[in-house]
Amino acid sequence: MNEPRIKYLGFAAALALFACGEAKQQGEKVTRGFPSTFLFGAATAGFQVDMGCPTLSPAECADPNSDWYEWTTSPTIRSAPDMFLSGESPAVVGPGHWELFENDFDLLKNDLKGNAYRMSLEWSRIFPRATDGVEGYDALKAIANGAAIARYHQMFAALKARDLKPLVTIHHYTLPTWIHDGVGCHVSLRDCTRRGWLDRERIVREIAKYAGFVAREFGGEVDLWATLNEPFAVILAGFIQPSKDRTNPPGLFLHLTEAKAAFWAMVEAHARMVDAVRANDVVDADGDGRAARIGVVYAMSPVRPLAADKPADVSAAKNLFYLYNEVFLNAVAKGEVDADWNGRRVKRADLDGRLDWLGINYYGGTAVEGLGTSPVPGMSPLFTANPFSIRVFEENPEGLVEVIRVGAALGVPVMITENGIPDPNDDGTGPRTIATHLAAVERAIAEGLPVEGYFYWSLMDNFEWNHGMSMKFGLYAINPADPTKRRVARKGVATFRDIAALRDVPDAMRAQYGIAR
Repeated sequence: MNEPRIKYLGFAAALALFACGEAKQQGEKVTRGFPSTFLFGAATAGFQVDMGCPTLSPAECADPNSDWYEWTTSPTIRSAPDMFLSGESPAVVGPGHWELFENDFDLLKNDLKGNAYRMSLEWSRIFPRATDGVEGYDALKAIANGAAIARYHQMFAALKARDLKPLVTIHHYTLPTWIHDGVGCHVSLRDCTRRGWLDRERIVREIAKYAGFVAREFGGEVDLWATLNEPFAVILAGFIQPSKDRTNPPGLFLHLTEAKAAFWAMVEAHARMVDAVRANDVVDADGDGRAARIGVVYAMSPVRPLAADKPADVSAAKNLFYLYNEVFLNAVAKGEVDADWNGRRVKRADLDGRLDWLGINYYGGTAVEGLGTSPVPGMSPLFTANPFSIRVFEENPEGLVEVIRVGAALGVPVMITENGIPDPNDDGTGPRTIATHLAAVERAIAEGLPVEGYFYWSLMDNFEWNHGMSMKFGLYAINPADPTKRRVARKGVATFRDIAALRDVPDAMRAQYGIAR
């Protein structure tokens, strides 16, 4: 496969080894256009955008205390051919949002006509030292990184000044090194002592503590929270099949027992984080009558049979859709636990109802051929796809409506928290993606589905994990060799702006991209 055209296209390979109308208020029927309350925004993640500041010193800008920083700078991992790292350091080539956030918020508000911003907090910035045994807000505040907390408060104040609503992801992939030695666990899982998601009791306890702390610290500025970003991506690329499309610490191949253990640790972590946020964010920051709404951000994908007339293909597609899209969400929304990924579920009351909204990250879909039985020993019996037959189809707007329906069936509102495509040559793929997918969101709203927002990935070119700065998703281009980290608008900026300003996909744009009216 050539350079991937969909963010984390590698999930498909991993799955092979794994089981202008008037806008009206939400709640009213909208036949075309977006409700007046609809959120138009762009998304980023702290590790991917914060570092690489033009003038701040590394001590002020860089965060060397996360497993991902260690992963990308470790000679052991950088020299490993099967870990597929770019070799770049985020502290050097990153876009420097930690310093340039006010400029970036101006672009979002004034240039893009957005009204919301999705960002993440970095656990390792706030707590560079272990929090084991430290209890209570005051005790945690005493050991927290005061400079990082102050900078986050500055960011939230800057968003409020521009009337931009923050959607805050509490945990976006990265773990503090005091809780996860990604490099050490890659070298020898047996000898590794800081095992991250494999130390279930510890990580659930400490991440819930962290969630409760940030909910209290920033609850007066934030009402819209997400616990985890794409938990399945961590499992697939971290414990089953790291690939050139995605690796993730600890980068282990076919560790199926560990994959399941990490998966269920993340389910439980989400539930306990929800409990902690609900208990600690008691301030209604936006005046809507609720102090906190908390969800999870989940990558979803439709799955098609390679041949619709072959029962084995149809069954494999149905099973794979369930394994990838539904097992985690059933657990956190309904408390239905399929512990062995075999379709048999039991109820856990302490997981039930831990979802106020669902964030959907959407980049395309998959087609599979069925074998009738699982081809990989130790895998779920529901995984019956031929590992060598997986086909990825891109730019599938109708598939977005399909996964929105799945999310809405959980009984909660939905937000598209990521959608985008790399467009390094600015050849028009970005504008087409924005127009066709926002038109699909319009159709979902007209169908009566509760979609509350759309966040494009991403605001600017960012450090795209193992790809570094080579994969260009940004609405704004950045040359990592430019020490000023200047933002340069791509064509997608005008497309996004026109739709957000009109709150509808214009007729001329529909005609240009063949979008049905």
